[in-house]
Amino acid sequence: METLVTEIAPDIYRLSTFISDANFMFNQFLVDAEEPLLFHCGHRALFPLVSEAMSRVIPVERLRWITFGHVEADECGSLNSWVTAAPRATVAHGAMGCVVSVNDLSDRTPLPLQDGQVIDLGGKRVRRIETPHMPHGWDAGLLYEETTGTLFCGDLFTAIGDAPALTEQEIVGPAVAAEDVFAATCLTAATAPTMLRLAGLEPRTMGLMHGPAYAGDCGLALRDLAGAYAERFAASLDGERGPQPGPPGT
Repeated sequence: METLVTEIAPDIYRLSTFISDANFMFNQFLVDAEEPLLFHCGHRALFPLVSEAMSRVIPVERLRWITFGHVEADECGSLNSWVTAAPRATVAHGAMGCVVSVNDLSDRTPLPLQDGQVIDLGGKRVRRIETPHMPHGWDAGLLYEETTGTLFCGDLFTAIGDAPALTEQEIVGPAVAAEDVFAATCLTAATAPTMLRLAGLEPRTMGLMHGPAYAGDCGLALRDLAGAYAERFAASLDGERGPQPGPPGT
């Protein structure tokens, strides 16, 4: 098992670990700037691999910002390992998530971010976008790097299996297939509209946490995914039920 490093946009790096036993990919993203930022921390067990991968780009102790989409083991399990390795780094998360979880979980007091708040990294600018319950998690939010038009979209477009580092191939079909297996996305009246709000950014690249980075028509992909979830939500109101997840291992 290894963590691969790929530059998916200027000075933005994907740190990717494929777990063959699970047939699943876990990605973190490094924004290299005057104040480098890590989006997603990864599992605690993967910290040695991911931190070594980062060191091929920058010294880990240079890291100045640590943030993630929502509280979940693959998003922030290794948070305190990064805090120890990067003594000058600020932990940042959405304000609600800080109150609910991160103030207690983090060994370093986090900076609460408001919806739309921008962090100037020096050469790069990242904006926190609150997306509660989309795809899941009360504290869920994403990050948009404004200078390159890169949307770090977390668990959106999750796909099963290995994948190339960067693709322009269609990503909506694999995402819908994975949803049929995991049923991980909250179906609410806000699900599709939130995706459409992201589509309005017209990103040039999307960094998927579980899948390839995408360099095709990102706005179209987000609108198509929103349409798929709008159909599922409408069906749920009609009393229909889509595929339901089975017990682990099935």
